[in-house]
Amino acid sequence: MVKKALTTLAALALLTAAPVAGQAGNFSFFITSYGPGDGANLGGISGADNHCQTLAYAQGFGDADWHAYLSALPMDGQPAVNARDRIGRGPWYNFRGVLIARDVTDLHSENANLNKETALTERGGTVNGRGDDPNQHDILTGSNLDGTVYTGEGATACSNWTSNASGQGSARVGHFDRQGGGQNPTSWNSAHDSSGCSQEDLVSTGGNGYFYCFAAAGNVPPPLNEEE
Repeated sequence: MVKKALTTLAALALLTAAPVAGQAGNFSFFITSYGPGDGANLGGISGADNHCQTLAYAQGFGDADWHAYLSALPMDGQPAVNARDRIGRGPWYNFRGVLIARDVTDLHSENANLNKETALTERGGTVNGRGDDPNQHDILTGSNLDGTVYTGEGATACSNWTSNASGQGSARVGHFDRQGGGQNPTSWNSAHDSSGCSQEDLVSTGGNGYFYCFAAAGNVPPPLNEEE
């Protein structure tokens, strides 16, 4: 009886981890369909990585090494972290197999194919953008336009993604739908700062605690040739 139960559980686990119908085999980029729900307290970058991994696993792609696109400030003796340096070399494709960027340079250029139609969740769904109710287009990054850590006035990256303090600190966010307000309204990774670090603060400026996840290793297609 015990052996049969274990066999059944193992089979269920395999079914759970199987790729979802309609999902591309080169799937290597997504926006989280939900965040931890604690504002910008993601449990640090490692906690954010774990969240990416968990969401990808549920869709059958947990074998890849998923990293959150987040930068962090030098703090408590730890060096700065640049989001661009932790997501692998690319190329990256969304749930439907649409190319997002060929490599890191392409991703941080005008060629990046990131917009409301292509920046899908791990389930293949779209995220509410500007004009939707509610607007949730702010994506946590802590980064400059080039993917390095944002160090503007008052920047804290919400204590490097460990704070949910209301009205204290801030996080740099991008607009996945490439529209809105801020210093760089059409930037997917560095549009403006949040008003604080709590869930309410993130919601008030048009977000919901979502972030980008990239397959840094594992389910990563080979580099594209220039002529492709």
